[in-house]
Amino acid sequence: MDTLSELISQLGVAEKKEFLNFLHKKNKRNDVKNIRLFNLLETDDIKRIEKIYRSAKNKDAYHALRKRLHDNLLLFLSQKTFENSNSEAYEALRLLVVSRFLLENNSAKTAFKCLAKAEKIALGLEQFSLLNEILLLRLQFTYLNTSENLEELTERFLANQKNIEREAKLNIAYAFLRQELQDIHLKGKVVNLTELISKTIKKYNIAIRDLMNYKSLYQILFIANEYAAIHQNYSLIESYIRKSHQFIQDQAETSNYQLFYHLHILYYLANFNLRNKFFSASKRYLEQMMDLMQEHKRFSDVFYLRHQLLLALNSHFLGEPKEAIDLLRHALTLVSKKSKQEDVDDLQICLTMFLAQHNDNACLRQLARFTHSDAWYEKKLGMLWTIRKNLMEILIHAQFENIELATSRLKSFKRRYKTYLLTTNEERVVNFVLLIEKYLFKPDIVFEKTFQNAILKMLHVKENNDIFNLSFIGWIMAWWERKTPYEVTLNLITSRK
Repeated sequence: MDTLSELISQLGVAEKKEFLNFLHKKNKRNDVKNIRLFNLLETDDIKRIEKIYRSAKNKDAYHALRKRLHDNLLLFLSQKTFENSNSEAYEALRLLVVSRFLLENNSAKTAFKCLAKAEKIALGLEQFSLLNEILLLRLQFTYLNTSENLEELTERFLANQKNIEREAKLNIAYAFLRQELQDIHLKGKVVNLTELISKTIKKYNIAIRDLMNYKSLYQILFIANEYAAIHQNYSLIESYIRKSHQFIQDQAETSNYQLFYHLHILYYLANFNLRNKFFSASKRYLEQMMDLMQEHKRFSDVFYLRHQLLLALNSHFLGEPKEAIDLLRHALTLVSKKSKQEDVDDLQICLTMFLAQHNDNACLRQLARFTHSDAWYEKKLGMLWTIRKNLMEILIHAQFENIELATSRLKSFKRRYKTYLLTTNEERVVNFVLLIEKYLFKPDIVFEKTFQNAILKMLHVKENNDIFNLSFIGWIMAWWERKTPYEVTLNLITSRK
């Protein structure tokens, strides 16, 4: 999808009508073709250039028309976003804009009232760059406000400059860590997370006390969680989890600005405990998340689906399969345009796994919902997610005796991922795939002791103690134990708590 079509896809039916009205008002001549192009793009007409320009020589004019439509669409979306946003940050920005207008038009008294309100909002939100603009405007027009204390205003401005510098250092450090994480993920770079974070803090001269706030803690937990997911070993980040838990416990109250990061931290704590099979602790954090979402409903759009995913996973691995499936199905009925695609895909893939582990062939219909290419899933959801999705697909087709299809998928998997897996020291995944391949060529091999021992040996690999890896191993063990994959997986997890 090109960028113009992607922008159009962001609009709902009502917004498309508003945009067409927006274009009508902007068009100065009757022969402007932007509305016609918009309508053709909506219908995905491949002959749109011929329908707008008769001569093929008018390709330059067509591309210029697309560029103008693209710019107008961006302008419309920016105005729409500004008008519809109910966030406090936008409110402070609106007050700043109107204050500047009032000051330039000799309405100083009202302007300074607006600026005082904007400053209070920006400070509460820790929007230091926005606060800088507000304070600069107050300084610039101080001479019009006889009640303003210039010395106090100057002190606030200089203190905010330090906050801007501190935040800039933290953001640079975060950007550096994200880049390192990408190298770990895609290039198989080997690093010690604790050492990496310590060196980064020293490199950018960051004080430890500056890390003890909701935003910084959320950023560190994001890095730590991704690092643990790549290594499939969540015990590696236990020290960060303990510190995060203590930080949450020590907070007397949480401001509206901090709630977003607070919910993220609770989510990571719930996920860590789930992956380490501490299901009761995971559910306690999820209860705290739900309490906050019910109290502050505006966060439900961001967190509800992922909250339900973790809740369903806890139920699934606690031996409550019906409740787990019902939770996922209900969550999927609540998907809206505001829902993140990755959250929806996570729900879909978990529902597919749950059904398959009960030998329910409805999982095949569920599997058919994943219509995008591997490249698309790698870009949107990451390499690890896509590899797991492909492995699950192979196992499901093997489970329901679609041997030819499973073999085809396995060959594609090896072509696409074998080199990557070997480069990133994931030979165990390659070996797992080779065992599946042996089964596809000779299904009775599962009853041979050498094959069973090769599978059972995988249980002693530290990284395979992860609940999802145990699920994959249990899937194959079920073939010779003549049980459902769910029964075997549950036994494996119970024995490793």
